Amino acid sequence: MSTKNQLQIDLKNEKELKTLGFIVNPVAGMGGAVGLKGTDGKDILRKAIELGAKPVAPKRASSFLFELGKLIQNVKLIVGGGDMGEKEALKSGFEYSICSKRKKSTDAKDTIEIATKMLDLDLNLLVFCGGDGTARDIEKAINLSVPVIGVPTGVKMHSAIFALNPQAAATVAAKFLKSELPVKETEVMDVDEKAFREGHLSAHLYGYMLAPYEPLLLQGKKIASPITENELRNQAAISVYIIENMESNVIYILGPGTTTRTIADLLDEKKTLLGVDLFYDKKIIANDVTEKRILNKIKGKHAKILVTPIGGQGFVFGRGNQQISSDVIKKVGLNNIIILATKSKLSGLKQLRIDTGDKELDDLFRENKLKVITDYGIELLVKAE
Repeated sequence: MSTKNQLQIDLKNEKELKTLGFIVNPVAGMGGAVGLKGTDGKDILRKAIELGAKPVAPKRASSFLFELGKLIQNVKLIVGGGDMGEKEALKSGFEYSICSKRKKSTDAKDTIEIATKMLDLDLNLLVFCGGDGTARDIEKAINLSVPVIGVPTGVKMHSAIFALNPQAAATVAAKFLKSELPVKETEVMDVDEKAFREGHLSAHLYGYMLAPYEPLLLQGKKIASPITENELRNQAAISVYIIENMESNVIYILGPGTTTRTIADLLDEKKTLLGVDLFYDKKIIANDVTEKRILNKIKGKHAKILVTPIGGQGFVFGRGNQQISSDVIKKVGLNNIIILATKSKLSGLKQLRIDTGDKELDDLFRENKLKVITDYGIELLVKAE
């Protein structure tokens, strides 16, 4: 093909109006900061609201559309009514049409119904804002019919369908709509939330969806740490080193994970495996805390954060530990964050990732190197992406 013909095709693609389905789960992620590990079900949502949970999906949905608007303009949105996409589309500057009625409260049935309607509207791409539960609902409706990108706004987000953050989702969407990316079958995972709240992680594969293939901007699936003798010895060595260096009169905020739980085990304390706990003078002073309780406890005190990255994905913040919010991190300070990662886990990660929901804070992380402890007395400085 001649250069002239290729240029004509590229110009045609630029001018052709693309159709993007856009669905927002307005309650996704509300359980994170209040320690509920999700918001599946009306009873849990009600409890989250009683605990002071605030919506997080609308802001991240708006961030996605704002970034998309900077990258591509020839897009028409097909959106859910009211809180399920219409409100964000109204402020986006994109042309849009609504494919469902506005409702005061929404649930999984609404997501499935909207996604099913969108199948008949000749979409180029479907983008949803939610967590693993929303991904499951979308997969039920469309399976492999339309390429999909998930904007991460939930709590768990084990599925590989999600972009790293709203900005990354916008970049992937724009590249795909400009015909710059192929598609690939991508896993839809979810955990049993009831078991998750009780400290048992049970993740299942529920199906596959097509996603634009951009491995640097999509998070990939979570990979569990191997239970081997070497891994357990490595976790114990890290834990001993942490315990020996714990300072008096400092509150230690311990995130979820088996490595942080090993610290508690060696101190003969009972840590929440999948929650966030507070230690002071090597004793637990609060179990399974919310963002609000952390802020109250560390007010006027010196504090440090101990977290471990998610295997396979590399997220340090923003996946399953939203109680350690951007406000908590700012109070503690980046210099007081310690990352714990066994050698095998660190070697299996392409990079450490940050998604606190606060872009300025995320950028600050990327400008500084983070302390990572990988064994007894071995500390590395690693850059986050």
